Amino acid sequence: MRLPVLSATTLALSTRALADTNNITDAATTQSRALTAANTLQTWYNSATGIWNTCGWWNGANCMTTLANLAALDIDDTFNDIARSVFANTFAVAATVSNPIPAKGNDPADYLSSNGTGYYPATDGVPTGAANTSIWLDGSYDDDLWWGLAWVAAYDVTQNADYLDLAEGIFYHLSNAWPSKCGNGGIDSNYEHVYVGAIANELFLSLAAHLANRAEDSAFYLDWADRQWTWFRDSGLINENNTINDGLTNDCTNNGQTVWSYNQGVILGGLVELHQAMNDDSDSSNSTYLDAAAEIAQGAITELADDNYVIREVCEPANCAPDRTQFKGIFMRNLKVLHAASPNDTYAKVINASAESIWANDRNDANGLGVVWTGPVDAAVVDASTHSSALDALVAVIEK
Repeated sequence: MRLPVLSATTLALSTRALADTNNITDAATTQSRALTAANTLQTWYNSATGIWNTCGWWNGANCMTTLANLAALDIDDTFNDIARSVFANTFAVAATVSNPIPAKGNDPADYLSSNGTGYYPATDGVPTGAANTSIWLDGSYDDDLWWGLAWVAAYDVTQNADYLDLAEGIFYHLSNAWPSKCGNGGIDSNYEHVYVGAIANELFLSLAAHLANRAEDSAFYLDWADRQWTWFRDSGLINENNTINDGLTNDCTNNGQTVWSYNQGVILGGLVELHQAMNDDSDSSNSTYLDAAAEIAQGAITELADDNYVIREVCEPANCAPDRTQFKGIFMRNLKVLHAASPNDTYAKVINASAESIWANDRNDANGLGVVWTGPVDAAVVDASTHSSALDALVAVIEK
């Protein structure tokens, strides 16, 4: 049994002007496209498992985040109700049914952190949601943190304190995996502590910064976010082109591996949230948060955009499955966050060009969206991951 999807009658929306057109279609059309694509995404939603068929556990967190970001725009009451139903259902069933806890054991408390404290240190000030968080953890720290950010996004739409509690609990557990094997900060990629990857560390920063702007103990999360950014900035993960490589070597230096789009994206959203939590402005010594985000965004666009400003991944067209199909949408959603905080014509061109190309060139007859945004769409590889990633771009182009 699937939750209900949007009817065609809900897709007629009133027109309102975009702040920056850049050859994008009118606002009513951009909204209608996003709602149509959201309707298609829901054809994969499995209410019994709480995630979307055809994609994995961490992808499910990103599917939910995409729906939450669209619901946050508040453009359609019927869709908003559907999104809230998804959040409630996923909260109730997904962790117990779908969480792929690894072979190490069925208790995430087994996944000891590198500092020896484990996931359950005896400390005061434990967040309300921490006790019930373990069923959401799978030993892969980036997976855990994707779900933390997903529940923050759901909280932003609903103001349901249970969702925020869960996000705080996830962060609490992951904070006990700090520092990484490189010793002076950061977290490793998983409970085996064999690799320090960029994505887990960006997500740790981003979740801390998001919580600093929402949770009661703002100062606690702000301190974590600022410390994590200082470590990340100095770690060597950001290269001379202002792009971010995949991770660090065993000697804790930049490994020179692929510049994936999502590694350029998550950091942008985290730095914007940190900027906001610091009450940062152009006259503040902390204004370097937005400056750093701008440098990374510009470097990423130079690396990843084609001559028409459409974002591409190095693995395209045939070597992105199963996980890399998700990456570009994550970049787009975070580029939109940066553009909202610090508008830039280049960001607008990338957002608009990517959304337009997806709709014109990367869409099949069932409104399914593929992985190559310049097209042609390959129906054989359209799934909930490719589709939700492209939906991120369709949501990003909508102006509040």
